[in-house]
Amino acid sequence: MTKREIEIRTSDGVAGASLFGPTAGAGVILYMDAFGPRPALDGMAQRLAGEGYAVLVPDLFYRRAPYGPFDAKTAFSVETTARQLRGLLSATTQAMTMADTGAFLDALGREGVTGPIGAVGYCMGGARALNAAAAFPDRIKAAASFHGGNLASDAADSPYHHAGRFKARVYVGSAEVDKSFPPEQSARLAEALREAKVDHIIENYVGMAHGWCVPDHGAYDAAGAERHWKRLVGFFAETLA
Repeated sequence: MTKREIEIRTSDGVAGASLFGPTAGAGVILYMDAFGPRPALDGMAQRLAGEGYAVLVPDLFYRRAPYGPFDAKTAFSVETTARQLRGLLSATTQAMTMADTGAFLDALGREGVTGPIGAVGYCMGGARALNAAAAFPDRIKAAASFHGGNLASDAADSPYHHAGRFKARVYVGSAEVDKSFPPEQSARLAEALREAKVDHIIENYVGMAHGWCVPDHGAYDAAGAERHWKRLVGFFAETLA
């Protein structure tokens, strides 16, 4: 599947991004995990593009570039790289990503993507995918999070606070063991989405740990990842057709 590197001008600079697949019809923004754009995410984007979508993978950490690369299996267990990652995460707020998302959507339009737009995110990208649907309810029609963290925490930018803004369908795939999205947060998110009458599914992947979907992650699980693909492809087929 064709990959093109593009540059997207934002209010804070220029974000690098990779674009996969056909530049017509429906599009998907893939919000990265904490380890940044890399071959593992390229492979995931290429697989999704193979379903007929234009898939954009933007660098959410562009304000602090250059950085990395990081080994997703060890980066948080080595103090030097863990410090770098914590710095990148703290310096890249949800508000920044939402401002950038307007530019990402416009970039897809310039590339010829005129159909409905979906969003999917992993790890830190999970909350961003959901918040993007809240920030751009008339443009993003479907939003999915896999092992997303802090989806219903006390933080003001936690997605559950914005449930009333959703027009998109929502899918949340959570790991059985995930300190960043414990059962009490899952229940809180479900209640908020039900009260807001959001069409949604929250699914618990028993036996999976945080990061199970991403092939270079230490928690990667091949069978669980295939289950995630089945759910994601079906979800977008229903919502972006």
